[in-house]
Amino acid sequence: MTKSSKQGKSKLERAKGVPWAVLLQVGQASVVFGRRWRALSAKDRARLTRLTRESKGRLGNLSKKERRELRKLVGKLDFKRASRELVLLRRARRRRKRS
Repeated sequence: MTKSSKQGKSKLERAKGVPWAVLLQVGQASVVFGRRWRALSAKDRARLTRLTRESKGRLGNLSKKERRELRKLVGKLDFKRASRELVLLRRARRRRKRS
């Protein structure tokens, strides 16, 4: 897109091009997972962050003991329950649309 064509669109036209439904879903997910993150103790959050950085996204970069610790900390985040919350939010939104 050229600079001149960007300037030709009004703010309203640009806003209509934003995928608002996707942004809403991302926002809801960040609220749900943020709650889970804050539920961890400060010590657990710091350790989980440290292990994640040290691993550079690869479990093989951690020792066996560190991998066990990482799994335990991730388990405390309870992603299974978080995913259920997201499904319920989505269902509730669908019901509102139909009404």
